[in-house]
Amino acid sequence: MEPSRGHLATEQRHPDSADLDRLDIAQALQRMQRDDVSVHAALCRAQASIVRAIEVVVERLGRGGRLIYVGAGTSGRIGLLDALECPPTFQTPPEQVQAVLAGGEAALRGAVEGAEDDRGAARAELERRGLAAGDVVFGIAASGTTPFVHAAIELARERGAASVFLACVPFEQAPDQADISLRVVTGPEFLTGSTRLKAGTATKLVLNAVTTIAMARLGRVYQNWMVDLDTSRNAKLEERGVRIVEALTGLERGAARELLERAGGQVKVAVLAELRGLEPEAAAAELERHRGFLRAALEQG
Repeated sequence: MEPSRGHLATEQRHPDSADLDRLDIAQALQRMQRDDVSVHAALCRAQASIVRAIEVVVERLGRGGRLIYVGAGTSGRIGLLDALECPPTFQTPPEQVQAVLAGGEAALRGAVEGAEDDRGAARAELERRGLAAGDVVFGIAASGTTPFVHAAIELARERGAASVFLACVPFEQAPDQADISLRVVTGPEFLTGSTRLKAGTATKLVLNAVTTIAMARLGRVYQNWMVDLDTSRNAKLEERGVRIVEALTGLERGAARELLERAGGQVKVAVLAELRGLEPEAAAAELERHRGFLRAALEQG
């Protein structure tokens, strides 16, 4: 018989939704939104752990390592979403931020029963991907008990990789062995046990912060602009790139577009070329010399 999970904070009944099935729509929404406000407070309480996690990610990625999210169900899908968004947002190589989802691709289309309990599958997938000491395994388990995620953390420790464990229950309710135990305690869900709600929201916000701030520290952001952008991919990115070049160089729209075209659609190259008086080829070489940091390349000039 499996141990009871009834003690977990995410499995408790919420006192404000006991009559959810009887509430009219406006009342239900009002109470649900009132409860959602508590997510921010939980994130604030976890700030120190989130900072430590970001520091580890920056350090490992800066040395050529990878960030590998591991999760099941909602948690795994949120990790996969964040990983998939990094290349278009920051022009990172697809392998730099990855996600391992219990049940594999089939779990994107529906529930794969039993996948979250398969410890061997987690280890096998990470071994197939060549988990190394320079990587970070970032486990996500809303209620803190998912065997698939714990197995990934154990393998990370065996391989010397850094490890982060994100859960939405207190450590004492579901301990882990990660280097950084990141607990965003969101409390009972409005729909009892449905961790796609507050726990899912908190998870998404944590991962937003991890990759956004890490990529800024790694030179893929200048000021608050997404300058590591390849505008040749579609019309929306081209228009955004032109606006960024306009804002950072003072060029008129037509001149900014022409410069961006000469820079091969690379925003950082275009900006550096204009502000340093370089040809795009020379600007690209300068950026490479400064490891892609636009600010450093500008200040050097």
